[in-house]
Amino acid sequence: MKKLLASLAFVAVSAPAWAATQTVTLSVPGMTCAACPITVKKALSKVEGVSQVAVTYDKREAVVRFDDTKADVQKLTKATEEAGYPSSVKH
Repeated sequence: MKKLLASLAFVAVSAPAWAATQTVTLSVPGMTCAACPITVKKALSKVEGVSQVAVTYDKREAVVRFDDTKADVQKLTKATEEAGYPSSVKH
């Protein structure tokens, strides 16, 4: 029984962390025309780990679903900033 418990404990400690899908809403106030969301979506879609992007011009926001083992909010905001559209997490 001790060997079984020791084996299970080892597996639990040595197993890789499972990826968690996160969703974040970014405020992108610099979008000034109906074409801007296309550029923002392309920039966010290129970030490794991003699985879904929905950009809304009227709300000036982007909802991004991503794998948190490959991407994080900093990478997402950096991508929009490099595309010319600084963003921040919408609270």
